[in-house]
Parts: sequence; C-alpha cells; structure tokens
Amino acid sequence: MEPVVELTNATLIRGGTRVLENFSLTIAHGDHTAVLGPNGAGKSSLIRMLTLDDRPRAGENGVPTLRLFGRSSWDVSELRTRLGVVTGDLDAGFGIGTSGGRVRGLDATLSGLLGSHGVFSHHDVTDTMLEQARAALDRVEALDLATKPLNEMSAGERRRVLIARALITKPDALVLDEPTAGLDPVARYRFMESIRRLAQEGTTLILVTHHIDEIIPEIRRVVLLRKGKIAFDGVVEDALTSDRLAHVFGGPLVVESRRGYYHVRPG
Repeated sequence: MEPVVELTNATLIRGGTRVLENFSLTIAHGDHTAVLGPNGAGKSSLIRMLTLDDRPRAGENGVPTLRLFGRSSWDVSELRTRLGVVTGDLDAGFGIGTSGGRVRGLDATLSGLLGSHGVFSHHDVTDTMLEQARAALDRVEALDLATKPLNEMSAGERRRVLIARALITKPDALVLDEPTAGLDPVARYRFMESIRRLAQEGTTLILVTHHIDEIIPEIRRVVLLRKGKIAFDGVVEDALTSDRLAHVFGGPLVVESRRGYYHVRPG
C-alpha cells in the first residue's frame, strides 16, 4: 500500500520567503504521527501543502516533491474523499455567531460530501447520503447534535461535528490542526477519547499542534519542527524529552508522562 504522505526534499516559498526547505517526510498507513513545533515552525505551511492549497517547488528535472497516496496529481474534491482535514479555519468557515451558524449538525456533516459549508436548495441529497451523515455523527458520538444549529453548540460539540464532516467520505487518513484549542477540560477529554477510537478503528491520524498534551497514546511517532525544518523524527519517548523540546521551543522545559500522555511545564 502506498504511503499516505511522501515529501522528498520539498521546498515551499511564500512571499519570497522559504517557509519549508528540503523537507522530507513519509507517513505510512496506520503510522499515527504528531507534528509538533512552536508558532512559525512551518506547521500551517505543511497543512496547506497536504490540502494542496500551496504547492512545493518541483525537484530536479521537474520531478514532483509531494505525493499523496502514491500520486502527485489530484483533483482536490477527489483528494477530500481520501484525506479528511479539520482546522480552525473550517470552523470559522461556517460563520459561527452569524446567520451562517444556523446550519444544523446533520447538514454540516452532509456538506462534507458536497464540498460546501451547509446544504442548499440546489443540492440533491439522497437517503443514502443522509444515512452516511448519521453514521458519521454516530461514529464520534454526536448523533444527538443532528438537529442542533452550530451557533448553539459548544466549541467541543462543533469540533465533533466537523470531525464527522471529515469522516463522512470514510477517508484513509485524518489531519487534525490543534483540535482541542478553546475546549474546556471536560470537552477536551471527551473529544480526545473520540480521536483515540478513530485511531483504534484504523483511520491514520496526522496531528499538527504545539500542545504536547494533545498527543494521544495511540500516536507513537513525533516529528519536531523548527524554523521550517525537521529537528527530530522518531518514537514518542525519544522525541518528547526536556532537551529536545527545549531546543525546539527555545526555553527550558520539564516533561512528565502519566498514563500514556505527556505534559510539559517551564523548567
């Protein structure tokens, strides 16, 4: 089976600045991976490459430096069926706090099949699609949110609905961008338990974050980013040490491990 992600000496330039340089990373199916680094390390740029919003420079002789599921050429709508993505920008895209936020949980989930931010009159929704949406909501224990408008949901409830939206196409892999940002401790725990179940069921997770305590026990590989380059790539126990994290985040840190989770505090 072809890897989910293959980056080979990829360089991404934005506004004349090299935000990622000679970047090589391969993530296989089932290789749950956390990409960890401070703000400005290149995490958002990596996500934009994986979603094809930004394209890295071609290599020598025009050879593509990015392959997803073994292919260098994709129709974006087709890629969405294989690679689910949940980011803060997606949450904002539904117009939370505005009339757009009146989209119900079921319709928000359905929109993952439609490439939209809701279901509109020109969309032809079948019974099969409705069943897919309900099944996706049920998979993240959010079926009770089917009729609830997004702007009446808590941040944790919205996050679970957006995960369901990403899962409706039954993707092979799921990219999560700082998924627990803004959640209270109870919502955070419940959300991360949902993510653990997805990993256990076989969805490959790519977690992009600067929050070490988002790294669930199922994630056994950590890639540390610093200034647009990979500072370390290896098993979680070797990556999440005080010395390595102090180098990446630029200050003394103390790392503690409890029940498979890691926590950090200033040293």
